[in-house]
Amino acid sequence: MDRRSPWIPLFLLDALLVVLFAALGRQSHEHGLTPLGILQTAAPFLAALALFTWATRPRATISRTWPAGVIVWAGTVVLGLALRVGTGATAAVPFVVVTAVTLGVFLLGRRAAVGLAARRKVRAGRAVN
Repeated sequence: MDRRSPWIPLFLLDALLVVLFAALGRQSHEHGLTPLGILQTAAPFLAALALFTWATRPRATISRTWPAGVIVWAGTVVLGLALRVGTGATAAVPFVVVTAVTLGVFLLGRRAAVGLAARRKVRAGRAVN
């Protein structure tokens, strides 16, 4: 995506992926899938996602995997876990690993997919001309 592309829908997609991560985690541990419960689990990670997305200048970098996407992913994991622990929730080692892997697949995977689609679109446009 270029600088003129709208970044807010892609940020909202990232936020939705973080909420999905929280819902999947709650479901796998047989916690309630209430909206409030999911939001409570997702909130630290959503706050971290917002901060690191803003810090990486999303108008220019919302779909870049390197370095912006890696910064957003790592920052979301580290700060999200810190905020989670700071609010009294737990973060056992298996949870940390699952968090890092799942959010990596979601946040970096989304960027890779958007980048691939954009490259295909450019190639298709060149083939027409």
